[in-house]
Amino acid sequence: MLMIILSLFLGILFGIFTGLIPGIHINLITIIILGLSASLLNLVSPLILIIFIVAMEITHTFIDYIPSIFLGAPDEDTILSILPGHQLLLKGHAYAGIILTLYGSLSALIIILFFVPIFIYLLPIVYPYVLRIMWIILILVSIYLIFTEKENTKRLWALIIFILAGFLGIASLNINIKEPLLPLLTGLFGASNLLISIHQKTKIPKQKIIPLKNIKLKRKSLVKSSLASIIAAPFTAFLPGLGASQAALIGREVTNIQDQREFLFLLGAINTIVMGLSFIALYSIQKTRTGAAVAVSKLINNLSINELFYIIITIIIAGIISFFVTIFISKLVAKNINKISYSKISVSILIILTILTIYFTGFLGLLIFITSTSLGITTIQLGIKRMHLMGALLIPTILFYLL
Repeated sequence: MLMIILSLFLGILFGIFTGLIPGIHINLITIIILGLSASLLNLVSPLILIIFIVAMEITHTFIDYIPSIFLGAPDEDTILSILPGHQLLLKGHAYAGIILTLYGSLSALIIILFFVPIFIYLLPIVYPYVLRIMWIILILVSIYLIFTEKENTKRLWALIIFILAGFLGIASLNINIKEPLLPLLTGLFGASNLLISIHQKTKIPKQKIIPLKNIKLKRKSLVKSSLASIIAAPFTAFLPGLGASQAALIGREVTNIQDQREFLFLLGAINTIVMGLSFIALYSIQKTRTGAAVAVSKLINNLSINELFYIIITIIIAGIISFFVTIFISKLVAKNINKISYSKISVSILIILTILTIYFTGFLGLLIFITSTSLGITTIQLGIKRMHLMGALLIPTILFYLL
């Protein structure tokens, strides 16, 4: 029991680290853990390592909106927070934006518990039929996302960007480098936004620290945002190529969410739901949809109901602790972010991302990084949703199931 508690808190600490440092993708830590697993398993049981990974991943989903909103340096699951989050940042209300995502993530813990029996008993029955038409589902989702653009010209550009990103994704995934997603996604969603911020010489105003009791949604908004997450999030837990960002966009369109406060709540909820349910899906249908689920599957071939119980408890405890930790950190950042040159921060992060790319992926990775960054900048300049850049993952996945 002492080792379980220790692994839980170590997982939370590592989740804080990966969540706060742009470019340190959480999959890198899981890969390191797997690389060391032969030695680690001589010291601890697989369950201890699994609890560490689950705690780290759940904590990451709470923390990772801090760099996304304050620095404009998201990962693939928080890219949609850039626009509403950046608007709040420039108005001095970034702290309130973080808290809204936290409320969503906290609500996600309840929603995950709600879906556990559904995933365990119904998903194994439905999934074989879904698998047969997977490529059709993914194509329909892609078309739907493109048509969320309101103008025909933007829809055409969205289609072009989606296809170009798809070609880039195919090329990246078929080049013999480790961690091909690092330069690909970092360029598309991180470096591109940082370069735009540097060019625009963004200045951050003093941020307001609003008491938690004053940061709240009306009951109607709370119900709408929660309903949107319940509708959209579960599918991305077992459908390949779709992540939290796509689920958030689908949920927003289906429930007609317009208010940025509701949308930030929705983003926080979906990010945590998708991660949490990916472990339940692993138990239910033995399919992995996140790097963490892949790591767990390699540590234990078939999860038992006892191990699943520990995973669920870890999700709840790590989530509750992460809620309060994120409040503390975001308040600290909000008090000091305006005292630091935003351009210098952006340049520093860009240098770190470049160094990490070269270290983990070499020259070919750097080439992917530069290309994906250019495509990301083009998308921003065209004024279309950066969601279409996820063609980099969706098109290779569609081709996999089609061919």
